[in-house]
Parts: sequence; C-alpha cells; structure tokens
Amino acid sequence: QEQLVESGGGLVQPGGSLRLSCVASTNIFSIITMGWYRQAPGNQRELVAQITNGGITNYADSVKGRFTISRDNAKNTVYLQMNSLKPDDTAVYYCNAPLWTNLFWGKGTLVTVSS
Repeated sequence: QEQLVESGGGLVQPGGSLRLSCVASTNIFSIITMGWYRQAPGNQRELVAQITNGGITNYADSVKGRFTISRDNAKNTVYLQMNSLKPDDTAVYYCNAPLWTNLFWGKGTLVTVSS
C-alpha cells in the first residue's frame, strides 16, 4: 500500500523560506511523475509544481521563480524549496503522483506565512 508523508511546514514571515519534503512508500517512485499541491482555506486543491521521472519540471504561474521542486530517487523523496514566501502561499501542502490523486492523499503539511 503506497503512502505519502509530508514534512517541513511551519510558520514563516513574508519573504522567508521553507523546504518541504515528502517520502513516498512505493516501489515505483523512480519511474513516476511527482507533484506538490496546496489547498488554502475555502479554496480547491491546486497543483503547485511537478517533476517527471526524468527531472523535467513545471510550475504554477503564481510560484514561478520562487519555488523549486526536486527529487532524490534513492531516497524516494521529493522536495519543494520555497523562497520569497507571501501570505497568499499559506495553505496545506501535499505531495502526490498524478497516478494516485484519485486514490489517496497524505496528511499534508501546513505552511503559514504571516508577520
């Protein structure tokens, strides 16, 4: 049974940085696309960044130039480096594979950007 465990969230001031991590318990991590999603209060969950098994990345316009997604296949881990954080980035952040988004989600990690 695949599992996703996100960590690294917290309270940060505007302009600050955080690095999120997600460990996926799966035997197929190295061959699947992974993504980071977020859901702010009252909003639908949205895709923030995505990385293919070959390392090709894409980002939502709202985070381009500020967030960087990366992965370590040896550790079954995907990361999200978030810089220049804004209050609008406040949300619960989740990782998942497009392959699994209709099946299950992890608990997420809360990021709060506030002074």
